[in-house]
Amino acid sequence: MSPVHIAVLVMVGLGAVLLVGAATLTVARMARGPSSLDRVVAADVLVAVVIATLAAEAIINDHSTTLPVMLVLSLLGFAGAVSIARFVAERDLAIRWRHADRPDPDSSGRRQQ
Repeated sequence: MSPVHIAVLVMVGLGAVLLVGAATLTVARMARGPSSLDRVVAADVLVAVVIATLAAEAIINDHSTTLPVMLVLSLLGFAGAVSIARFVAERDLAIRWRHADRPDPDSSGRRQQ
């Protein structure tokens, strides 16, 4: 083995350890929450970790057959993130409209002192 090949294997191994750590922390965030938005963001990060893992595997085995899989996963992650962002934005807008219809308890006509 050449020194360059050994250096690549060491870097990819170190990257694999970091990816395992990132995946573990992401799954913990998905389990703990506390909100559904936190879980969705954690799922998006987990997709990114899977894509990075596939890229590391392609580097180690010196092939590009996983490239279409990585592309599809990235498109699905992007579409999921955009759809969730739109859903949350519409939900927040609906909550604001609901609160705008309610009268403010401090505006009952009495003067504040």
